[in-house]
Amino acid sequence: MKKLAILMVVVLSGCSSIQLVENWKSPDIVIFDANKVLVVGMTQKMGAREEFETKMTKEFTKRGIGAMRSLDIFDVEFTSSEKSEQEIDAVEDLLIERDFDAILFTKVTGYESKKTFRKKISEVDGIYGRFRDDYLEHQDIYYKDDYYEEFMVYHAETALYCICVGKERQLIWRGTIDITDPQDIKKAIDDYIKLIVLALKEQDIIFRKDAKNEITGL
Repeated sequence: MKKLAILMVVVLSGCSSIQLVENWKSPDIVIFDANKVLVVGMTQKMGAREEFETKMTKEFTKRGIGAMRSLDIFDVEFTSSEKSEQEIDAVEDLLIERDFDAILFTKVTGYESKKTFRKKISEVDGIYGRFRDDYLEHQDIYYKDDYYEEFMVYHAETALYCICVGKERQLIWRGTIDITDPQDIKKAIDDYIKLIVLALKEQDIIFRKDAKNEITGL
């Protein structure tokens, strides 16, 4: 997959910084609209997950786009243990039956240094063509207690997957974000969501560049 132009945005949140370092869209897509989106936040911190999914869902609904939190779809038992490829396929089928046509999937991973972080981005570029594969690769974020130990710079990825009826289930867009020293989690989540919306607008995906209703305070 060939990268599009990279959008660089830095948001200061107290002593932390949030930087969008990659803004990729499938070369097969010019404009992508969605009618109903599932918002998935993959992290062990339930408070942060709820905060992100709730606020991100509101960004869709205030623009007239149907959205639902994964908290309302995935129960505690589902995310507490490893799932198989068949089980994730079944989840996608269920979402299609419920008229979802897209999944916005955000996961948080940590790295000891920016040097390791940059290398990791180049290594994984283009691997996850479907939500199922991305989920299966990173699902231990939910239940491995030592996942985030000893990391100083956090790396987050948000990907948008199409699960439209009659179309290939594929990756539409991906943004990668570097979060340094996130002391105020709620403020960091607000800034993170602003970057996602700006990036999607930049790529004419769901949120359009010519839309009249700009982002207001979250």
